Amino acid sequence: MRGRAYSLDLRERIVRAVQQGMRQQQAAQHFTVSVASVERYVRLDREGRGLRPRPRPGRSVSVIPPEEHEALRAQLQQHPDLTLAEHAALWREHHKVASASTLVRRFKTLRLTRKKDIGRR
Repeated sequence: MRGRAYSLDLRERIVRAVQQGMRQQQAAQHFTVSVASVERYVRLDREGRGLRPRPRPGRSVSVIPPEEHEALRAQLQQHPDLTLAEHAALWREHHKVASASTLVRRFKTLRLTRKKDIGRR
């Protein structure tokens, strides 16, 4: 799985090093990147296509902004026995659309737990 894209500054420093005579393999070792990345940056620069990272494909990750964190806490306290899917549906009724996976990520970062009482269901 690929991580975050290398910064534009790093890409420019790599290309500059190769232009100043450093071999691509040396540049890869020096900047701790793959030789393929060095080759790609040099080629993009030579073709005049720019070194800026391209946008990543796929849907963007939904985010619950910090100003809504208290509302999320309140929802969990008011409805402790809801399933994750039910929490997501309830959240969508009153806030910007959020998936169950978005809620899980936010629960983790806010250290919120869902303790369901099976006897109450």
